[in-house]
Formats: sequence, C-alpha cells, structure tokens
Amino acid sequence: MWIPVHIDENRPEPLYHQVEVQLRSLILSGQLAEGTLLPSIREFAADLRCSAITVRRVYQDLENEGLLRTRQGTGTFVAGIDQSARDEFRLVRVVEAFERAVETGLQLQCSREEMERIWREAYDRKRAEADGEKGGQR
Repeated sequence: MWIPVHIDENRPEPLYHQVEVQLRSLILSGQLAEGTLLPSIREFAADLRCSAITVRRVYQDLENEGLLRTRQGTGTFVAGIDQSARDEFRLVRVVEAFERAVETGLQLQCSREEMERIWREAYDRKRAEADGEKGGQR
C-alpha cells in the first residue's frame, strides 16, 4: 500500500518527525481508516528512501500513542480510535502548535494584531494549497 507521505531532506525537522507528523495526520483525519494495514518497515523505508530505523521509530511512537497496533507476524495496522478521542487528540495537537507559535511571536515582540494577521494569512495560504491539491493540482 502506498502512503502519501513525503520527506524533504532540506527541512530542519528530523526525517522521523516529518514522517510521524504526516502519518499521524492521515490517521486522525480518517484518510487512513481503522484496520488499514501499513507497509512493512522495510517497504515503507524503501518507498521513502530513508532508514528502516526511521520508520521503526515512527511506528513505535504512534503505537505508544494508541494510533497504531502491531500484530506479530501479521503487520502494523491503524488502531480504532473513537470519534471523541480523535477530536480531543486533534484539538490538543492544534492547541500545542498554536501555543508554540504564540510563544515565538511574544519572544519576537509581535503585537496581538500582527499575530492575528499572520494567522489569517497563513490559514488562507494553507487552505488554498490544500484545496488546490484536492482539485488534482500540485
């Protein structure tokens, strides 16, 4: 199974983090349904052109979070997550990201108005990108 995860070696985030964030998003958004069999560690690493250690770490981290489950000899599957847990988990992640962004803005002495403007512009830009990708554009 092909998983739409892409890594960029030019980004400052470690490769495992890039993969983990994208895979978590695919699971929590429902794009990867409960019970979906994920590629083996070696297969996914080959697809991503990265180390099997990287993929193993991602699978272990997401299993520790309860998003994946591994059955010995069968493979790694997307775990069942009820909607309330999915919503809570999703919102907690967004709040954490906003808090980091606000902290950065405050450290750089941005005003509330500047930060709100930056948020609106970033939201509009990312929404347009996402809509473009859904429309088959890349």
